[in-house]
Amino acid sequence: NYPVGVVRVMEDAGHRAAHGFDIVLYGTLPNGAGLSSSASIEVLMAVILNDELNLGIDMVELVKFSQKAENEFVGMNCGIMDQFAVGMGKKDCAILLDCNTLSYRYSKLALDGCSIVITNTNKTHSLVTSAYNERRTQCESALKALQKVKPIKALGELTNAEFDAIASAIPDPVERRRARHAVYENNRTLEAVKALEANDVKRFGELMNASHVSLRDDYEVTGPELDTLAELAWQQDGVLGSRMTGGGFAGCTVSIVRDADIPAFEKNVGDAYTAKIGYAPSFYVANIADGARRLS
Repeated sequence: NYPVGVVRVMEDAGHRAAHGFDIVLYGTLPNGAGLSSSASIEVLMAVILNDELNLGIDMVELVKFSQKAENEFVGMNCGIMDQFAVGMGKKDCAILLDCNTLSYRYSKLALDGCSIVITNTNKTHSLVTSAYNERRTQCESALKALQKVKPIKALGELTNAEFDAIASAIPDPVERRRARHAVYENNRTLEAVKALEANDVKRFGELMNASHVSLRDDYEVTGPELDTLAELAWQQDGVLGSRMTGGGFAGCTVSIVRDADIPAFEKNVGDAYTAKIGYAPSFYVANIADGARRLS
């Protein structure tokens, strides 16, 4: 449905192909692991159509088509972050993205002897059937409650202190926790950019840890597998930070690990996770690369 959805959305926008295509898709991203495999297929399909039909559409528009396909054709009420990262990725850089305005900027991610290690719980998830859409609805409801006492358009406009001062306006305690995560996470993200720009990878890692705790306690989208991986990672030598990634409820964690400690990290975390959960995780050492494009 993902490739077909992109074709349909682009056709609806007036970009109809006069012929069919024989397309083979191959990838190494595990399905259902929270690593944006669906967004990768969507953006890739948009890039292929753009290239084959000589449409000349810029990447941000292709990203929008990809998100629309997932929202309207697949039925997943996702944001645009995954598709944007797939399409607009830049080698060795993080992206600061405002999902409301799509304004963005790159920040160099200088890991200095560290690498990004992705750890897969090997428990698959399906966001369409999970509580992902429920979380979004809860945040939207919390926003409406706050708008009665403060003129804001998005939760991300608030500082932590501003939120704390008016949080009682949200009558539902669960929705209050969901909104607190959204506000605090947004401000953690802004602080993380400052840490990167100051080459303070240690502080960046601390913010990753705080993010996971918030996702666990306030947003409640982790689960025993993800929590086990994150908590085991925090105990290992050479780990600067670790948190879940993706929509949650299963999938993967992402950790920053000193290169010399990666073998011990994989063994220690793998053994302890297997003993507790009953099956082994998988590990991938990742690099940050450029986004979807035609290879010459």
